[in-house]
Amino acid sequence: MNFQTINPTTNKLVKSFEEMSDAVIDQSVATASNTFAEWRQTDYQTRAQLLYTVAGLLRAKKKELANLITLEMGKLVSHAEGEIKLSAEIFDYYAKNAEGFLADKVLNPVHGHAIIRYSPIGVLFGVQPWNFPFYQVARFAAPNIMIGNTVVVKHAANVPQCALAIDAIFKEAGAPLGLYTNLLISHPQAGKLVADKRIRGVSLTGSEIAGASVAMEAGKHIKKSVLELGGSDAFIILEDANIDKAVEWAIVGRINNNGQCCVASKRFIAVEAIADVFLEKFKAKMEAVVVGDPMEETTQLGPLCTEAAAVKIDDQVKRAVAGGAKILLGGKRVNREGAFMEATILTDIAPSNPVYYEEFFGPVALFFKVKDEAAAIALANDSPYGLGGSVFTQDIERGKRVANQIDTGMVFINHPTWTQADLPFGGTKGSGYGREMAQLGLDEFVNKKLIRTSELSDPF
Repeated sequence: MNFQTINPTTNKLVKSFEEMSDAVIDQSVATASNTFAEWRQTDYQTRAQLLYTVAGLLRAKKKELANLITLEMGKLVSHAEGEIKLSAEIFDYYAKNAEGFLADKVLNPVHGHAIIRYSPIGVLFGVQPWNFPFYQVARFAAPNIMIGNTVVVKHAANVPQCALAIDAIFKEAGAPLGLYTNLLISHPQAGKLVADKRIRGVSLTGSEIAGASVAMEAGKHIKKSVLELGGSDAFIILEDANIDKAVEWAIVGRINNNGQCCVASKRFIAVEAIADVFLEKFKAKMEAVVVGDPMEETTQLGPLCTEAAAVKIDDQVKRAVAGGAKILLGGKRVNREGAFMEATILTDIAPSNPVYYEEFFGPVALFFKVKDEAAAIALANDSPYGLGGSVFTQDIERGKRVANQIDTGMVFINHPTWTQADLPFGGTKGSGYGREMAQLGLDEFVNKKLIRTSELSDPF
């Protein structure tokens, strides 16, 4: 398996990297294991200073790193700079807050005295995706390094230079060898690594197939796993919504990152009282989206990450139409070189359509008109996924009531599903389990140890 930088704007090969040998992988894990024995003894101030330094280097290299993201996976360069900014904020957030979050928790048992003490568990293996090559790593590495764990990371095969850049930043920041280790490894090698006794936990962001494989292997070896998988977020527009604001956010929710977000707004569900007005305005805005080179400031929609990804979503649209869906806008590949797909809106997607339950990972919006709020909630929940969702209404309390009935890990009111350092991130159902970010991001790969003390006269 070659790790390759192929510029999706042109589909031209830029650079190739060979995967590591089994011997190199073994030595890397051994080093991470040895470093864990030392790193777990460091104080929070030492750990925090390293993370602050990493954050500073990310900011200092923002333009260089953003250009690398755009080169390898096609993100708009302005959005790539935003990703680097967010990644630095995540390192800062955990450097600042982890010590307080991980402080001993005092219990009040009937007899004696007791505390919960948080301690690290060992070497963790992170399997990371291509769509946010720095942010995804930050939200895995930052909390776990602050806990006292060490991490080894398998990044996606199409962003090898991003992966190597992150590794280099840790080294430049003065991290001990083995604290953060990038591994250029194949899927079979990754499977063997999950089974390695020195690995104590696994975190994966990726497809359902990959998640199921990792969860099965981790479970077989009694290891904790965290999975963030796909999503098909519903974007509900109720009759009392501010339609213009809803349309504005609908565009952002659908084409952000060229439509390649797990939490992108993918299914637009409008109650019939305002459905036609919303759809008319949504179509006009989508039609005006500027497609082009992601390095150009005027571009609003760049290429998909790879030619294979573009072929896949083009095929999904064709299968949707064959199954009875109608193309309201777009529906084709863009007539230019590169992995481009038109901004697309599909309507009339029935449950019998073969794509009804699929995730569309690209700039394709599925539109549904429903009778009322109850029907909107039912449709939102009629999905194998349960990552995020949105509700648009000017009645906030109503929005909260609707949000409470949506079976997902996250629901945003009057905003598409979003991410920031101090908000937990994760889903349910086919979207995985566990949480990253915020305080909950420190709760997954940590030993919550009970320490109880008593006087000799205390009864048990």
